[in-house]
Amino acid sequence: MNIGKDIVAKSNPIYGSLSGVSISGLYQLTKPRLSLLSVFTASLGYLVHDPFRSDFSIFMCLTLGTAMAAAGSAVLNQWMERNEDALMERTKGRPIPSKLVSPFTALFFGIFLCTIGFFVLWTGTNQWAAILTFLTVSIYLLLYTPLKKKTSWAIEIGAISGALPPLVGWVAAANYPSTYGWILFGILFAWQLPHFMAIAWNHRSDYSKGGFQLHIMGDKQGRALSLKSLFYTIILTVLVFCPYLFEINQSKPGTFYFFSATLLSFYLLLPAIRFFLSSDRDFHSKKLFFVTIIYLPLLLSALVIDRYL
Repeated sequence: MNIGKDIVAKSNPIYGSLSGVSISGLYQLTKPRLSLLSVFTASLGYLVHDPFRSDFSIFMCLTLGTAMAAAGSAVLNQWMERNEDALMERTKGRPIPSKLVSPFTALFFGIFLCTIGFFVLWTGTNQWAAILTFLTVSIYLLLYTPLKKKTSWAIEIGAISGALPPLVGWVAAANYPSTYGWILFGILFAWQLPHFMAIAWNHRSDYSKGGFQLHIMGDKQGRALSLKSLFYTIILTVLVFCPYLFEINQSKPGTFYFFSATLLSFYLLLPAIRFFLSSDRDFHSKKLFFVTIIYLPLLLSALVIDRYL
């Protein structure tokens, strides 16, 4: 009888194990909410292409493959940053620093998930979708993760990775990348900047403890960071209307999307402007973060709904 494991299991009611491995810990490593965002944007990228002739089997493979790859990259990211996570208050409770999951188990689990995800996309959708997903994971792990400790520009690099899922969904339906697919990529890229700039400012103290430079070192008042946030918000506002410049299966977005995009653009621009102009950036960064969370699903959903209307 392993008394030590019995004590841990009894003291932690959410601790589930299989041969000494914490099932709860493995689940937490996949960052379900963040992975769900990748699945959501990839799925909408697919549906925007042509919702009336969607192939259900391809759609399911896209969803499953994206979910596995996103979860795997989240696991590998935490494996790579396990020492830094142990130093920061908001991350020290993650499965590896808290010793729910061993580093070796996390490494194996992450590689396994990514491999399955690539295989499902390659065989169930097309090679373009699999290649772009591989590029997404590679940029996230090999560029964004190490550069977070070297430069604040890592946010832009990470945003490239985060913006690829809707393009993956588009090419899964279209079989190749096209201008409209790249517009979806641009929308996701620009959206991430005000979203993550708000996070960087809100958690600047914690990031400093971990050695990360996402909050722009030396910008103690947050003026450069908030200016960059506003700049990308303006770029995003332009990009959301770009679908009207291109044909998409002989149909451009209609009135519903136009009014939705207009209202949402004002909804996002106002807190971005206040974040830049206000002296109380702590308050307005939290407000901006909240608005960006609401903005993205509503905008992309409006684009898909408009296709059915």
